Amino acid sequence: MGRGKIEIKLIENPTNRQVTYSKRRNGIFKKAHELSVLCDAKVSLIMFSKNNKMHEYISPGLTTKKIVDQYQKTLGDIDLWRSHYEKMLENLKKLKDINNKLRRQIRHRIGEGLDLDDLSFQQLRTLEEDMNASIGKIRERKFHVIKTRTDTSRKKVRSLEQMNGNLLLELKEKLMIHPQFLLHDEGEQESAVALANGASNLYAFCQHHSHLNLPHHGDAFKTDDLRLA
Repeated sequence: MGRGKIEIKLIENPTNRQVTYSKRRNGIFKKAHELSVLCDAKVSLIMFSKNNKMHEYISPGLTTKKIVDQYQKTLGDIDLWRSHYEKMLENLKKLKDINNKLRRQIRHRIGEGLDLDDLSFQQLRTLEEDMNASIGKIRERKFHVIKTRTDTSRKKVRSLEQMNGNLLLELKEKLMIHPQFLLHDEGEQESAVALANGASNLYAFCQHHSHLNLPHHGDAFKTDDLRLA
């Protein structure tokens, strides 16, 4: 009983497809070898799998170049490589033109080798638009940096305000619990009063200091700057 006819279509399962490819490739190479030996034929086979893996068979004593040269000689003056070479030259020329254009744009933007007298009106307009666009990006970045530093400084000022309030409340609570700190002698009384005044004026000192010398982004306030009067 003969085997059923197999429908020729793409095998969807990748594993089955690879197995079929390997089996049929080996079968084709076997037939090519038999043809070469039995009939003294010059055979060359080149194939690529789905994964771009190359497999080839060439009759013993031959090379692929010899086969291609004989093919070209048989067909006449057809040059198999000239068209590819011409396309490569064309692509190379396009890439050089693009590279030169980009280099000119870079030189114009940095002001190197810029001769305005040689530019047409349209080129001048284009150059002006490019420079305005670059200035806009620089200005946008500058404002972003300023905003970031300002927000950071404000957060540090709010933190100092909270520290000032906490210190003031803590001082008042201690004075209420231990009023004798103010009753020992005149010198100690003056020291306690000065301490209270220093705590109440701490916020004003921080505000004055922050206006005179706001820290840059990433800097931190030093604790040595917070001294009670």
